[in-house]
Amino acid sequence: MTAPVLLVIAHGSRDPRHAATVHALTARVRSLRPGLRVETGFLDFNAPSVPRVLERLTVQGAQEVIVLPLLLTRAFHAKSDIPTVLHEARARLPRLRVRQAEVLGPSPLLDSALERRLHEAGIRPGDRSSTGLVLASAGSTDPEAIAVIAEIARELRHTGWCSVRPAFASATSPAGFPRTEDAVRALRDEGVRRVAVAPYVIAPGRLPDRIAAGAVGADVVADVLGPAPELARLLLTRYDEARREAARPAALTA
Repeated sequence: MTAPVLLVIAHGSRDPRHAATVHALTARVRSLRPGLRVETGFLDFNAPSVPRVLERLTVQGAQEVIVLPLLLTRAFHAKSDIPTVLHEARARLPRLRVRQAEVLGPSPLLDSALERRLHEAGIRPGDRSSTGLVLASAGSTDPEAIAVIAEIARELRHTGWCSVRPAFASATSPAGFPRTEDAVRALRDEGVRRVAVAPYVIAPGRLPDRIAAGAVGADVVADVLGPAPELARLLLTRYDEARREAARPAALTA
């Protein structure tokens, strides 16, 4: 039986670095699992659009697609935008079976990717006890997404950092979540000797640039997660989970 196509859905951006990073990530996924067909679609700004990819796959004879949101938390895009696009596609393409996989986070693999980027930026294990960490995400008004970021920050605090503060890049950050520059300043006010900023975002763009601009007072600024090998493995993990979930009803009725 032919494996379902993996369709990675990214938000898209006017910044060309965004699409280039997404394509580099999906290329790494292909290298990890040769033979698996991996496609990329965008919700906005970039081509190809998600409906166009699904239409092309149908014409080419694909029967099943697992759609993977390239998102770190379950917020508006995962709960509304993507389901709406897929609902419309199912109505137009009734012969194509389309299943939406879970978002990427939270996951230990994302934590490992974050650690990789911090290590590449110059942080060593022995630096943690004297280093405050700002976990800088894009931002959301969704309570579930906010809770996930706060929990990740709490878990990171137990891995040796002297202090960890979550921060949002978005101007619509909820009460209690500072901007990146405010989190950096708060750590300095606490007397933290060294401050590192870890962008908890996948690809470059407007909000990651805002994180970098707000991190000017930090000693170390890590890169975005990008095509980290841990992230590529996580995409395949979510794909496999969705395949198992799809097969479960058939197994129960066999």
